Amino acid sequence: MPTPNPAAFEFLTTRRSRPAKTLQSPGPTKETLRPLLEAAARTPDHGKLEPWRFIVIEQPAMARLSQLAGDRGTALGLDPEQIAKGRSQFDQGILAVAVIESPKASEKIPDLEQTYSSGAVCLALLNAALAAGWGANWLSGWPSHDRGFMKEGLGLDDHERIAGFIHIATETSAPPDRPRPDIDNITSWVSA
Repeated sequence: MPTPNPAAFEFLTTRRSRPAKTLQSPGPTKETLRPLLEAAARTPDHGKLEPWRFIVIEQPAMARLSQLAGDRGTALGLDPEQIAKGRSQFDQGILAVAVIESPKASEKIPDLEQTYSSGAVCLALLNAALAAGWGANWLSGWPSHDRGFMKEGLGLDDHERIAGFIHIATETSAPPDRPRPDIDNITSWVSA
């Protein structure tokens, strides 16, 4: 018979990301962020390749990334609304962790499994931040898919990409819950 952890299960069944625009100072310090990163690094990682890494973006760097998103958006010919949306997470950001997918060459572990592990790190970091009492949100947006932004803004290598930006700071309001999937409509049972 399994030994339940009711508090952990309650957290997982009621967790809710906090909109990034509602997060305010202060954000976590290096000392309070480290355990969250350690928790995220416990993510399933087939082959123990560690196909991800972290870049912590502190508030002073947000202005530079916002400007870069504006410049890249203009260079890409995006419309002003798209550019503004790409800039907004950096304009409003207090602290974010860029989770970088950094796949490792492996004959046994396909790249796709490494991608899945990178996404799992994003969720693990988000949940660790929420469980620690912070407000947190996982964002991406067009800058996270733009090679120029990746290279110039974060110094990524050609084989790396951004899995997500996990914004972490003090929550100011808890949003109402949103509709959740109907489990019966998305679940199949195979018994033979």
